Amino acid sequence: MTDRRLLVLPRPVRDGLWAHLLPHPGAPEEAAFGFAMRDPEPGDDLYRYVGWFPVPPEGFASRSPIHFELTDEIRARAIKQAHDLGASLIEFHSHTGPWPAGFSASDIIGFHEFVPHVWWRLKGRPYIAVVVAPSGFDTALWVSGAETPLALDGIMVDSELLRPTGLTNWNINDD
Repeated sequence: MTDRRLLVLPRPVRDGLWAHLLPHPGAPEEAAFGFAMRDPEPGDDLYRYVGWFPVPPEGFASRSPIHFELTDEIRARAIKQAHDLGASLIEFHSHTGPWPAGFSASDIIGFHEFVPHVWWRLKGRPYIAVVVAPSGFDTALWVSGAETPLALDGIMVDSELLRPTGLTNWNINDD
């Protein structure tokens, strides 16, 4: 069996994140930043939760049920907190519509712009993204560079393994 790439969250944290990200049907997209430490033990590639904060309303430059843009200040706060913790940065955001969970084309274009900056600022620490929808979630992990990510094999919530949809099409050309 090959090693798995997993984000490890305590159940109260997972429940709090999902409640923030999906407050009610038709709500605007929400976002949060989390922090995780990479487990140095051999075996599975584990990213253990160490903290998170919700993006407050003033942290959005714009927001709707289908798109958002964060302010430079909230991005800088997230990067600084990850730096201060010596942690990897995790971006969580929601898609509140009726479609299955997967990163959108605009999400992917945003990653092409943002991940290289984070990768440089955090000196090559992995960057994780999780998109949450009412029907599930999808994931991305930049572990060896700021180019095309890998998928996480799941989120371990206490002893339960939750699996991502794997529906994201990473073959988006942003030229």
